Amino acid sequence: MEQPHDLTVETPRTWERPVVCVPVLVALSLVGGRFASFSTEANLYIFGTGGVLIWLGLTRRVQGAPAPQRLGSGAVWWTLPVLVFGIFEGVTFFAAAGDDFPTFSLLADPLLDDRLVRSAAWLVWLSAFWGLVRR
Repeated sequence: MEQPHDLTVETPRTWERPVVCVPVLVALSLVGGRFASFSTEANLYIFGTGGVLIWLGLTRRVQGAPAPQRLGSGAVWWTLPVLVFGIFEGVTFFAAAGDDFPTFSLLADPLLDDRLVRSAAWLVWLSAFWGLVRR
């Protein structure tokens, strides 16, 4: 007897499951954390991993989660700090305020000197990017 279509569930591919992708993301972040900040190797690694994730998202090779029909009311409140942060970063960067009024990126540089912190930042970046690819 044939099963109705709405009762079947598509299972994710093996490499899309958390038991596979979490260790891969951790390994990629440990490799990325070994490169010095703003070095040529780090920039090439960023463009390589980011390019692969963009390619996976654009070609729909990853089974995406269904998009929400409409954003919740709390989403508006998240745009406010993001906008303030973006405006602050842009103005201080283009004004070249330097050490008198540093950007958040410049303030974070001493933290990113440690390889473990840099690897953790890589893991956050890759996880967020993977979440966007899955959408």
